[in-house]
Amino acid sequence: DLQICQHRAPTCCTKKMEESYQAAVRRERTQSIQALNFELKYMIVGHITAFQEAFESLLRFAENRTSSLFETAYRPMAKEAAEPVKELFTDISLYILGAETTVESAVLRFFDSLFPLVYSRLINPGITDLSEDYTECLRLTRQDINPFGRYSKNMVTELSKSLWASRMLSQALSLGIEVINTTEHTALTKECSKALVKMQYCPHCQGLTLIRPCVGYCLNVMRGCLASVSELDGQWREYISTLEYLSNEMAASHDLEIALTGIRNSINEAILHAQLNGPQLSATVDKVCGQPKQQEGNLSSDNIVPVKEATEIQTFVMAHASLNNKRREFINYMKRSRPFYASIAERLCDGDLVMRDSSTCWNGEDVV
Repeated sequence: DLQICQHRAPTCCTKKMEESYQAAVRRERTQSIQALNFELKYMIVGHITAFQEAFESLLRFAENRTSSLFETAYRPMAKEAAEPVKELFTDISLYILGAETTVESAVLRFFDSLFPLVYSRLINPGITDLSEDYTECLRLTRQDINPFGRYSKNMVTELSKSLWASRMLSQALSLGIEVINTTEHTALTKECSKALVKMQYCPHCQGLTLIRPCVGYCLNVMRGCLASVSELDGQWREYISTLEYLSNEMAASHDLEIALTGIRNSINEAILHAQLNGPQLSATVDKVCGQPKQQEGNLSSDNIVPVKEATEIQTFVMAHASLNNKRREFINYMKRSRPFYASIAERLCDGDLVMRDSSTCWNGEDVV
């Protein structure tokens, strides 16, 4: 009653043993594919972790530098500016991690929140009546009168270029893990299970427990079983090329580190521009939003404090040069994995599974 290991000679196998062999080959194949995938997956997961850690540390540094700008140069509005600054960097973090948002909306939302503070604390520091309606009017007016000149748009452009590549790389790495996980759990067809049993276990039914499959025979069986997996070869090679492109984009002129640490300077230039155009802005705002209550004896708005350029940025960029090195090492490793799916049958037939350096092997029917 044997279905797979039929042979003219006497046999010690039963139908139940054949079923056990089928369960065994399915389990072994999954384990052997997982073992092949392990190194590749380990490298990608490791890079995702390193990338996210470096990015979070970079983001915290850039946020601290931006907060210190308000504490040192624009003290009258430092406390109230803390929340918009925090929101800006949270939005950037979410964008990198793939949230449905844009850099432009994050930056413009920040400048919408910033304008009422700049107007009431720096341009007209005598304002006492900063009601919700008046604040909202200032927020909406910002979009029409563009108090921050070209600096707000420049900030959107610079950040969009560098953050786009980082966002895409982050998503691409996650996709790579998803592909590998999917191939690990590819179900074997009944025909494949039978072919594997015939190749690996049918010799046992004749007492030939030490004989192993011939190399060519193993390759034929494995290629048939893994045809659907090896079809990924073209897409996998394209995927590696995309990773390489994104990594080069990040390391090129749109450098993530420089863009994030440059946020502080962009905001400072924007605020200085608004202060220098204070009288014109006040005239326009008075027409649109009305005149708010003033304190007796208006405080001077001439309180522009030059920002001392922090030299720590150079140290920081040097520290993050290691991130570029990690990127290069990772991409070089991934380039070597280009033929991963094309050669999966060869790799599974390598090692202990087949008979090498011997004159006898199993061809599926007999010892040859």
